Amino acid sequence: MTATLLRTAADLHARARTGRRAVVMTMGALHEGHATLIRTARKIAGPEGEVVVTVFVNPLQFGAGEDLDRYPRTLDADVELAGRSCADAVFAPSVDEVYPGGEPQVRISAGPMGERLEGAARPGHFDGMLTVVAKLLHLTRPDVALYGHKDAQQLALIRRMARDLNFGVEIVGVPTVREEDGLALSSRNRYLSPAERRTALALSQALFAGRDRHAAQEALRARAREVPATRARAEALSAIGESRAAADAHAVATTAGGPAAVRAAARLVLDEAARLDPPLRLDYLALVDPSDFTEIGDDFTGEAVLAVAARVGATRLIDNIPLTFGPFGDAS
Repeated sequence: MTATLLRTAADLHARARTGRRAVVMTMGALHEGHATLIRTARKIAGPEGEVVVTVFVNPLQFGAGEDLDRYPRTLDADVELAGRSCADAVFAPSVDEVYPGGEPQVRISAGPMGERLEGAARPGHFDGMLTVVAKLLHLTRPDVALYGHKDAQQLALIRRMARDLNFGVEIVGVPTVREEDGLALSSRNRYLSPAERRTALALSQALFAGRDRHAAQEALRARAREVPATRARAEALSAIGESRAAADAHAVATTAGGPAAVRAAARLVLDEAARLDPPLRLDYLALVDPSDFTEIGDDFTGEAVLAVAARVGATRLIDNIPLTFGPFGDAS
């Protein structure tokens, strides 16, 4: 399948629409993570619908000293990958097309959620991101727009904007795509040297360590539920050789676990990576409520996000995984 390259909103609006339009927004330098988004959009739009991929490197979301000038621009390859992934069109507008009067005087504010984590590390980033997302939603007029879970805070803010400002579009999140070694796919991975890439694996390894610690704790808690609390029942189990297992299960289930244990397990991996050559320089490790990206307490129950951001060499990377907490909840 060949994707049609469009440069103006007028050209996009001139296309006949017979079904749902699904839009995947990107800054280009497309990889398999983007391809997964596009293929998912194709399934949602169906054979009668239309999939549009936007390619626009938005200057508003790059701060001073960030990599706007060196951000990879590979439009020909992007159009080819989009077509192979069953996109109908690639909308690649110029800066003048998106911001015809220069930088906009009126912008979307990300509010308090946009000042946390990524927003604290990159002031103004989310205001610029939401402003261009709002512009592109108006320019492309989709029925549904898809974004990756890897940028979890971005996805949460887009969902909040669409809800708070009554955008008539469905927002769909698509799970993170990883390379075989666990590194989350990112256009910035190409900046890493082989040694830097080895260090960068600590991001995903820290997340998996936190996840595995949580899963082990939940498994032991489930086992503890099956262990009797009364002395008579304990003695009965002892007679068949299960008292040690019962004691072990109770001991682990009642020790510090939950969010504190998850954070500790992840931080141990990151601390070790800080001593590598080249070292990992941590920006933040956070375990947050996805509704507002505030840190969760030890008594939290429900869905959470374990998120990390760090620099390796000159490259800044982010990653996250979802977790579920409950009195005897399941690990995700």
